[in-house]
Amino acid sequence: MDRARLADFLRSRREALQPEDVGLARGGRRRTGGLRREEVAVLCDMSVDYYSRLEQRRGPHPSEQMLAALARGLRLSLEERDHLFRLAGHVTPRRVPRTDHVTPGMMRIFDGLEDAAAQVVNHLGETLRQTRLSKALIGDESVHTGLARSPHYRWFTDPATRLIYPEDDHAAHSRLIAANLHKVYTRDGEDPRVAAIVDALLATSPEFAAIWREHPVTGPYCPPKRVRHPRLGLLELHCQTLIDPDQSQVLVVYTAPPGTESHDKLRLLSVIGENHR
Repeated sequence: MDRARLADFLRSRREALQPEDVGLARGGRRRTGGLRREEVAVLCDMSVDYYSRLEQRRGPHPSEQMLAALARGLRLSLEERDHLFRLAGHVTPRRVPRTDHVTPGMMRIFDGLEDAAAQVVNHLGETLRQTRLSKALIGDESVHTGLARSPHYRWFTDPATRLIYPEDDHAAHSRLIAANLHKVYTRDGEDPRVAAIVDALLATSPEFAAIWREHPVTGPYCPPKRVRHPRLGLLELHCQTLIDPDQSQVLVVYTAPPGTESHDKLRLLSVIGENHR
């Protein structure tokens, strides 16, 4: 581990970022040219003391998880992320065409949607980043691990996943979700994660197996949805998507037409937050 160069690299990337780049208010007079250390610590979900010690060349040997958090928080490119890992004495993450590393460009757009119900998902539909309003609307999807990270797997194996959708919509959701996974499997059949999800569902879900045998074909990526919130009732929502073709990641934003009851409920939900689910 090269503590001196690691510290210099972190400092240079922190000073190159402006508050506006990461969705923060500039606030009053700033003594630093870029972000403050405490701002970076918040972005990376770590303590100010931990981050400060890294920049002061006296920090602990950061784990791969900490380095990944630093790469996300500092909006590093994949090349910069790999350099960070090498400075810390770790093998660089395996470079594959699809990755869970959200690109700086996508992160800048995501940061500008702080008040919207938005999330970034990977090619398997697994949530990588989620706004506060998105969590209040559909729940915190970042807490899942293993096969349960996949929304396809959760839909067919965990009945609680279906509770936020009206029962009349379940059959259509099942077909759309299976068709989406079928599309990914046809395109990326050699991806072990995709194959593991499909194999597990074929073994455990007769409903999924029956749809799978029909070779379902997907329609629009994110058609209109009806979501039932435990406090606010039914919301009728539309989806807008932005696709990053290099990373096969998708930014999904849930909206409702102004003047509708669902639009008013979304605005109310942004106030009461996810603790009122």
